Amino acid sequence: MAERSIVDIEAAVDALPPDARARFDRIYRAAVYETELRAPAEMVAWIERTFGSLAAVQRQRIVRVDNRVTGEGALFNSLRALRPIQAASGGAGADDAARALQDDPWADPYTATPEDTFGRLQGAHGVTAANVARYDGAHSLVIFNEPDPLAFGAETLADHLELAQRWFERVRQDDSRACYPFLMWNCLWRAGGSIVHGHMQAAVARGGHYAKIERLRVDAERYRDEHGASYFDDLFGVHRALGLRFAAGGLEGAAHLTPLKEKELLFRLPASFPSAAEPLSRALHRYVDDLGVRSFNLALLLPPLGPTPEAWAGFPPLARLVDRGPLESRTSDIGGMELYAQSVAASDPFAVAREMARAFA
Repeated sequence: MAERSIVDIEAAVDALPPDARARFDRIYRAAVYETELRAPAEMVAWIERTFGSLAAVQRQRIVRVDNRVTGEGALFNSLRALRPIQAASGGAGADDAARALQDDPWADPYTATPEDTFGRLQGAHGVTAANVARYDGAHSLVIFNEPDPLAFGAETLADHLELAQRWFERVRQDDSRACYPFLMWNCLWRAGGSIVHGHMQAAVARGGHYAKIERLRVDAERYRDEHGASYFDDLFGVHRALGLRFAAGGLEGAAHLTPLKEKELLFRLPASFPSAAEPLSRALHRYVDDLGVRSFNLALLLPPLGPTPEAWAGFPPLARLVDRGPLESRTSDIGGMELYAQSVAASDPFAVAREMARAFA
């Protein structure tokens, strides 16, 4: 893969063959521009130590990419990755996690967590538990037997995914209205995990899918009506044409061109999503072992479990994986821009794609 950067996006798009360029223009628009500032003499030494050169700060290149279909967008400036971050007081990141596991509240989940009214489901590497403070009518946990959330492999991940699938099916047995499944892994506190002990959260909605997944379905359906093509085929096709797609053990993976936050990856999963455990595990290990990620969100966007009033044909199971930043930082990775305007990212999707391609080479 050529050593391309996100700042080269306009040239990369211009070099696409006509069909690929048409797909890109249907989905995205991109712009690269410069911004300038003046630094006082008193700051020069600090700027040079922190950012490498004064020129890099006084003239910066900004990249904006917008998804015309879904309304997602990202602003890129790699200089932001070099910003000084104040460490959290009294904590050492990974050491904090190890200390928390010394007094593990889920050391025995059978006595420390509630269960669903139909009881617990067990796998070889985990067990289900009802969430004590539910955010939906069907909301439970897959609690890992191994408490260290970063001590995982393909076999254990497959077991967790299979257990979640069994839980989805068991919920639907009791309530045919519970039809819209969602599975997520909030790994450690930066990702919203309030308990260090490894666990996933599973939920099934009634009456319609969760709002952002339903919005994606509607957007994809409108795209098909307007262009006579699959949005998801074109989305991954654009990433492939630009060099942002990677073959992930039989899955399609891509470094997202409009990431929610840092190093976001997209995967198109098979209908039986637990079979994706091996490539997902490899991607996660690349994240953890080579990219230094410790806290991440993995979300599975899944089509309904049965017939629904709205159309889901052509909507594939998807996974989104995103880095949530250093454990020791007390600066949130998400602020007002991400909440109310547009995502801001320091990581370069082209660099992320090259790392993932090496993982699956």
